[in-house]
Amino acid sequence: MNGIIGITMGDPAGIGPEIILNSLAEPSLSGRHCVVIGSAEILRMVQEKGLAPSADIHVIERIEDAVFNPDIVNVIDIPLEDLSSFEFGKVQAQAGDLAYRCIKKATELAMNEEIAAIATAPLNKEALHLAGHHYPGHTELLAHLTDTKDYAMVLYTDTLKVIHVTTHIALLDFLQKLGQERVATVIDIADAFMKKAGFEQPRIAVAGVNPHAGENGLFGKEEINILNPVIAQMKEKGVDVYGPCPPDTVFLQAKQGQYDIVVAMYHDQGHIPLKLMGFYDGVNITAGLPFFRTSADHGTAFDIAWTGKANPESMITSVELAVKLSNI
Repeated sequence: MNGIIGITMGDPAGIGPEIILNSLAEPSLSGRHCVVIGSAEILRMVQEKGLAPSADIHVIERIEDAVFNPDIVNVIDIPLEDLSSFEFGKVQAQAGDLAYRCIKKATELAMNEEIAAIATAPLNKEALHLAGHHYPGHTELLAHLTDTKDYAMVLYTDTLKVIHVTTHIALLDFLQKLGQERVATVIDIADAFMKKAGFEQPRIAVAGVNPHAGENGLFGKEEINILNPVIAQMKEKGVDVYGPCPPDTVFLQAKQGQYDIVVAMYHDQGHIPLKLMGFYDGVNITAGLPFFRTSADHGTAFDIAWTGKANPESMITSVELAVKLSNI
């Protein structure tokens, strides 16, 4: 593997183009082996508006044509359908389609081992759907493109790592669909992912579903009927797993070093503590794919897009983590 990171533009009407260029100007990433997959013209527009440092937008057709130095941004050009009708800060089908085509191209490069990992700038789900690409988000799109059946969303910071049993479904649906098989799969994915990330024997905490992890059945039976049997089964397999743990304390315990990663049952259970503790340095990772994929842990921020107000910190951390993971 060559160690090159592919950075997808995401929705060009959002903050993706400017945070990408500002990230690549950071000393920690300047001159690194990174290739942007997106619209070269959009990147030039960002520079012309003074929203990012000047650098040579070097359009390449093949990864091997990239030239890595601090004054060059290598780009595999994915053009907009109609640049003349493009509007920043607004939902539009052609922007959603460009975001989709960037991900598709990056996935092809990763599956062919031309790049080692993908770092994604945010896309807009409404724009994606307007373009006819009906996926809830990056995670499901990447799983489809790689034919990956077992995958999970990980939120990653230096001090707290969370993996999710479910993400973009209603809470009522979560309770109806929660089962032993999915929980066991996510614990397996967490164990494999953390080992790939350099943890020899990761300590995995499983958060409970109910307040106080059910309090021995007083507040719900999911811990007794679903989580306890799975945790026992995973321990027999040699996985270092704990729980069910009370959700109101387990994330703090992990941040303090008692656990290496927490299995969260649903979207907000995992997202709220991680975003509270590390909003700007949090990175979104799709675990279970054939390659590492990281992402800035925020949205397209149309309200501040193309104004120079976007903070690139999460994108910087995302690319840095992609570099780190691909070199372990």
